[in-house]
Amino acid sequence: VQLQASGGGSVQAGGSLRLSCAASGRTLISYGMGWFRQVPGKEREFVAGISWSGANMNYADSVKGRFTISRSNAKNTVYLQMSSLKPEDAAVYYCAAGNYDSNYRRYNLWGQGTLVTVSS
Repeated sequence: VQLQASGGGSVQAGGSLRLSCAASGRTLISYGMGWFRQVPGKEREFVAGISWSGANMNYADSVKGRFTISRSNAKNTVYLQMSSLKPEDAAVYYCAAGNYDSNYRRYNLWGQGTLVTVSS
């Protein structure tokens, strides 16, 4: 199975983007999914996670109220709607499968990353 993240781009502060993570080769229906982000020179940071059913979500404090994670098991895709973007949100965003909490070691499959830049 492969995860393909897309939707990154360049946006001004206060703007919005929606990231998508599509799976191929296997259904994601039984997997919790998460989004992480990483800036060069810094550790990978948890952003949001969603349980396999979509009933439970976790968010980093830094994005609560601004980002929304969702999923469509029918489309085998997980989304991250990002609003009110700030320059500090700029990073490479990765989707991952396996869990939905903040511990990146509990995820066993990672996508390739999509770059988000936010200008002030």
